[in-house]
Amino acid sequence: MPVEGGSSAAARQAKQKRKSHSLSIRRTNSTEQDRTGLPRDLLEGQESKLPQPLRNNLLDLFGQIEREFETLYIENLELRREIDTLNERLAADGQTVDGGDLSRGALKTKASHSTSQLSQKLKTTYKASTSKIVSSFKATTSRAVCQLVKEYVGHRDGIWDLGITRIHPVVLGTASADHSAMLWSIETGKCLLKYVGHAGSVNSIKFHPTEQMALTASGDQTAHIWRYMVQLPTPQPVADISQVSCEDEVEFSDKDEGDGDGEGGFSDCPSVRVPVTTLKSHQGVVIAADWLVGGKQVVTASWDRTANLYDVETSDLVHTLTGHDQELTHCCTHPTQRLVVTSSRDTTFRLWDFRDPSIHSVNVFQGHTDTVTSAVFTVADNVVSGSDDRTVKVWDLKNMRSPIATIRTDSAVNRISVSVSQRIIALPHDNRQVRLFDMTGVRLARLPRTNRQGHRRMVCCSVWCEDNPTCNLFTCGFDRQAIGWNINIPALLQEK
Repeated sequence: MPVEGGSSAAARQAKQKRKSHSLSIRRTNSTEQDRTGLPRDLLEGQESKLPQPLRNNLLDLFGQIEREFETLYIENLELRREIDTLNERLAADGQTVDGGDLSRGALKTKASHSTSQLSQKLKTTYKASTSKIVSSFKATTSRAVCQLVKEYVGHRDGIWDLGITRIHPVVLGTASADHSAMLWSIETGKCLLKYVGHAGSVNSIKFHPTEQMALTASGDQTAHIWRYMVQLPTPQPVADISQVSCEDEVEFSDKDEGDGDGEGGFSDCPSVRVPVTTLKSHQGVVIAADWLVGGKQVVTASWDRTANLYDVETSDLVHTLTGHDQELTHCCTHPTQRLVVTSSRDTTFRLWDFRDPSIHSVNVFQGHTDTVTSAVFTVADNVVSGSDDRTVKVWDLKNMRSPIATIRTDSAVNRISVSVSQRIIALPHDNRQVRLFDMTGVRLARLPRTNRQGHRRMVCCSVWCEDNPTCNLFTCGFDRQAIGWNINIPALLQEK
C-alpha cells in the first residue's frame, strides 16, 4: 500500500478535525437555525469587535428570547383554536366569542348561567396569556425624581416595620429585631425615645389615631400598648444631596455596611420600659397589630394561625378570628370603617366585617400562589395585596371576584403601603429595590441605589407621610436603617 508523507497526513487529519467540529456545531445549533432566517454559523462568520466568548453568549441569549416568544405565540394559536371550537358550542345560544372582544373586555352574555361561566373563564385565560407579552413592555413616559433626604441609624438588628404618628408632633416609629422600638425626629434623624418592654423581636408598630399611644407586636407572643411623650429638637440645615433619577443604580459591596451605631445613637435617648396594657392571648409569635377606627379596639395577627380582637380599655379578648390554614403574616384595618384584612402563608387573605356589632362576616380571597405578605386598604375602598409570588394585586371592595390590576415584579414583595393623596403604591422587595406603581399597575419609578445610598439588605416595609413636604416616603430594611425619601412624581405619570 502507498504510504502518505508526513505533511499530507497532517493536512488530512486537520481537515477531518475541522469537518468533525463543523458537524458538531451544526448538530448543536440545528434548532436555532430552523427558527431564524440567518444561520448562527453565518452570524459567527461576520466581523465583530466583540470578544468571541461575549458574542457567543449574546447569540445564546437571543436564541432563548426567541424561543420564549415562540412558546407564547404557539399558546396564543392554541387559544385561538379553542375559541373557534367554543364558538361552535356557543352558536346555538346566540353568542360568539372573538379574540378582539376579549382583549377589550367586552363580553355580552345572552345565554344560560353555565354558558356565561364558560365565556368568562375563556376571557380570563385569553387575557392572562396575552398580558405576558404586553405587561413586560410597559414603560414610563417621563422620569420621576427621587431624593434621599435622611437616614435613621441606631438599631442593632434589622428593622421590620415603620409607622408615622397621626397627631402632632409627627415622628417616625421603627420596630426592630433587636427587641426595641424607636421614635425618631423626621427632620434631624435623632432618636427621641426607645421602647424596650418586649422580650422578643418587635415586628410591627402602629400609632393611636388621637392619642400619644403606640401599639407594638412582638415575637414574645404579646402585643403592648404604651404611651410616649417626645419633644422635637431644633431642625438643622439639611445637607445638600444631589437629586438622582429614580432609575439609576450603582452596586456596592456589603463591606460598606456600618455597624449600626449611627448618628441616632443610644446615649442620650430616653427609654420606656413598662407598657400601659399587655395583650397576651396568642400561643405564637405576634407578627402584626393595628388599631381599629376610633382607637377603642385593636387587632393582632399571630403565627398561631389566628387573629384576635381586643378591647383597649379592659384588655379583654372580644373575638378570635380563625380560618387561616397557616401562619398569619400581616393585618390591617380600614381607615374609616370597621373592616379588617388579614394575610397568611396559606396564599390567601381574608376580609373581616365588624360593622354590624351583632355579627361579623368573613370573605376569603385566593388570588395569589404563594405567601401573602401584606394586604392594605386604601381610602377609595380598594385592597392592595402583595405576595412572595412576586405579584401585587389591586382589588375593588365592591367586587372582589377578580383583581382590577395586577403588577408583576422580579422579586418577592414585602409590606406595601399606598399614598392616600397620590394613590401610589410603594413596593419593598427582597432584592433591595423599592418600586412605585400607580393603582392601574403602571410603573412610575424605582428608588435609586447609588454608591453608599439606598438599602444594602432586604427592604421589609414602606410607609407614606402625607403631611411632610421634605420626606414623604420612608423605607426600612434588614440593613438596620430606615431611609426618608422625597418623591416627586410628575403629574403626567399620575394621570390614568
